[in-house]
Amino acid sequence: MKTNLYNYILELADNCLIAGQRLGELCGHGPSLETDIACTNISLDLFGQTRSYFQYAADIKGGDATEDSIAFLRYEREYKNVLLVEQPNRDFAYTVARQYLFDVFHLLLLEKLQFSQDMTLSAIAKKSIKEVSYHVRFSGDWIKRLGDGTEESHEKMQAAIDGLWQYTNELFEVTEEAKALAEEGMGIDVSTIKDAYYQNVTLLFEEATLNVPESKYFQKGGKSGIHTEHMGYLLADMQYMQRAYPNMNW
Repeated sequence: MKTNLYNYILELADNCLIAGQRLGELCGHGPSLETDIACTNISLDLFGQTRSYFQYAADIKGGDATEDSIAFLRYEREYKNVLLVEQPNRDFAYTVARQYLFDVFHLLLLEKLQFSQDMTLSAIAKKSIKEVSYHVRFSGDWIKRLGDGTEESHEKMQAAIDGLWQYTNELFEVTEEAKALAEEGMGIDVSTIKDAYYQNVTLLFEEATLNVPESKYFQKGGKSGIHTEHMGYLLADMQYMQRAYPNMNW
């Protein structure tokens, strides 16, 4: 049970960690000061949620495990985030599209997770829902603004959606750990929110005059530790200080 719970927490937390890291890279590079600050604040929200998960994971793992060691001292194959959130910031449209496709899933997940029989996971979900509701509104508004904007903004947003769509189905892949915990009423069977996800996304795309990609080919592997080439570079940046100066404290 403890092993399943620990791995399930990583599955939840790593998405927030890597999505937050990607947004944090945008700090100082947003299209406007207000948008730049908003993206940074969303990144901080995700890091705050990650800390709550990792503190719980460290308690379960025991020994000398800490939230920092879990975040910074694992190898690439030990991260369980989906491939979607590790995709790079190619341009602002791509960043916003990636965030929206994750945000919709994240909110639907938390709305289920708040009823978990695990009181800690339930508490984290309840605390995070308000933050993630804002994330969905922010990224969704930018989808509409760019999709139904100029010819150039529409083309860039459609290209971003087309490029990222192949990573969405992995969000609903149910791991063995998640399946076991769902049967105990502690975890969530994410396949149960798949229809609602695609319905919500499709409605917003229609409002933004964007086409839903017709491709039925999807990539996966992140939840089992098989990542894209972008992940190694991301971790090299994220882990540098902790690996260069072991056990450092601020």
